[in-house]
Amino acid sequence: MHFFKYRAEELFAEDVPVKKLAEKYGTPLYIYSYRTLFRHFKAYDDAFNDYPHIICFAVKANPNPAVIRLFAKNGGGADIVSGGELFVALKSGVPVKKIVYAGVGKTEDEIRFALKSKILMFNVESERELREIDRVAGKMKTKAPVALRINPDIDPETHPYIATGMKKHKFGIPIEEALEYYRFASTLRNLTLVGVHKHIGSQITKISPFVDALKRVLILIDDLNEQGISIQYLDIGGGLGIPYRDEDPPVPKDLAKSLIPLLKGRGLTLIMEPGRSIVGNAGILVTKVLYLKTGEKKEFVIVDAGMNDLIRPSFYDAYHQILPVAKKRRKTVLCDVVGPICETGDFLARERELQKVEQGEYLAVMSAGAYGFSMSSNYNSRPRAAEVMVNGREHALIRVRETYSDLTNWNRIPKFLK
Repeated sequence: MHFFKYRAEELFAEDVPVKKLAEKYGTPLYIYSYRTLFRHFKAYDDAFNDYPHIICFAVKANPNPAVIRLFAKNGGGADIVSGGELFVALKSGVPVKKIVYAGVGKTEDEIRFALKSKILMFNVESERELREIDRVAGKMKTKAPVALRINPDIDPETHPYIATGMKKHKFGIPIEEALEYYRFASTLRNLTLVGVHKHIGSQITKISPFVDALKRVLILIDDLNEQGISIQYLDIGGGLGIPYRDEDPPVPKDLAKSLIPLLKGRGLTLIMEPGRSIVGNAGILVTKVLYLKTGEKKEFVIVDAGMNDLIRPSFYDAYHQILPVAKKRRKTVLCDVVGPICETGDFLARERELQKVEQGEYLAVMSAGAYGFSMSSNYNSRPRAAEVMVNGREHALIRVRETYSDLTNWNRIPKFLK
């Protein structure tokens, strides 16, 4: 459910016409709905209300501080994968004891930053990482709270680029070796074992992979208890999908209904790391039609947003619904919606039946709130888009559009070229 709806043939973001926002802030433009973000966050919070839990929003999905602050103000935490995301989370007001740190390649500086900040826990991916965190914590004369990320070898049945929980993937520790790893970690003097972590992938549209993975991890926790290793936190990751096209994914209450009966009586605090399922359908990318070009077999709609603004279609061949900001009674055409980037792979849609549009009109790329701006770049020396949040009839700029000057602000010409 989201709050981007047509009123009298005109697309609105909550109570504000999208066209008004495009004209005021320019395009390409990311627009986020406060009400949708809040509703989706509360869907998780309410679904797991009867069980101790922390909802740690996956910052990688959308790192805008205004978005993160909305969740922090309502009791949320942050799932981070870099020192930069830790910095953003702290600046956005996320409590340090609601921050969990994953990722396979943490640097010494990042580990120091997280230890100094006193985050809730590190989700550790390998033996070498355990040793490094122990070494750094020892130098700082502190103890690092850690969980081991367990790879349960469960097929999440999603795009192979966003599946993470099988043996062939770079993430986590094979579940068959997990007990041995925990025993080893318990011998390291500067670590405190506090949790178990698993994350099997993203855009998962069935409950069964979550249930199967949890069952395997709970067997491990029982084995740990027998070894005298007590676990406080169970981090089940994120991954719940959203409808981009015709998907019918489960909602958080369906997840809770299946998982909570398996967890009751264990004395664990549940950590979840939703990202896409909270922000995905809470954002759109608005783009302006620059030119129309007729080919032999189809038409090309050339717009001012490209793969540098939204790379998912090019990278994953992902589908995003594209709607005219102003509906009119006109025929549909078979077309490719393409951007200005000098790549054949620069497209937002291919072989798409769309309502015929005219030069200067606006299009809305739907479901762009997750992995949209966060994966954008300056490729072809294009300044990145502005971001706006709408709350009812109010709207505010939450990220200023980059300028040409921003493209060179961090560059330096060496003396031998002057």
